[in-house]
Amino acid sequence: MRRFLFLVLLVALATSGYSQKKKGSLHVNQDSRVERLMKKQRDVYAANNTMSGYRVQIFMEIGNEAIRHAEAMKKSFSDAFPELPIYLTYDQPYYRLRVGDFRNRVEAEKYLRLIKPKFSLAFVTTDIINPPQKLSPVDLEELMDSDEEETWDGYTEE
Repeated sequence: MRRFLFLVLLVALATSGYSQKKKGSLHVNQDSRVERLMKKQRDVYAANNTMSGYRVQIFMEIGNEAIRHAEAMKKSFSDAFPELPIYLTYDQPYYRLRVGDFRNRVEAEKYLRLIKPKFSLAFVTTDIINPPQKLSPVDLEELMDSDEEETWDGYTEE
């Protein structure tokens, strides 16, 4: 019995060693529609380039007049900060205005310091963002370190 098991083991090892040295080929027959579906799937994923990030919320209101107030706030904000994108969304029952596309909270907090004097209810929130073309929409360090005092509606930041 031991000789028989030894012989089977020897044949198995010899066969496995021999089969690994052979080179083979694989031919796959697939329907052309499969390739078209795969291309469509790649296009869909390429078009959806959103990511998790942060925005600054400057407005949230409920009611019949909320959309009119949101549009007025949007105009006021775009006049003050034309470099930041503005997003008006409706998530029942609230209209919300959120601004910016920030990759991290630190960047969003820096902008919040600039926005807060004019829009006192502003705060940083997580959101699905469109990746910005560059890391910062403006050179924040230059804005934050300027020697001039920022004035918004009579408020002077010291």
